[in-house]
Amino acid sequence: MNIPRKLGTLIVFGVPAIIGGGIVFHFMESYTAVFTYEFILMLAAGGFVAGLK
Repeated sequence: MNIPRKLGTLIVFGVPAIIGGGIVFHFMESYTAVFTYEFILMLAAGGFVAGLK
């Protein structure tokens, strides 16, 4: 898989990171919950990009 496609996939994961982080903070009012959400999303994005061939 070429680099532009991998970067595009990571950009697609950036939208849930920004929007989802705000939603998590709204309901939990805790940055720890936001960092946990972002870390899980980062692991999912990394696994998805690493698994693409």
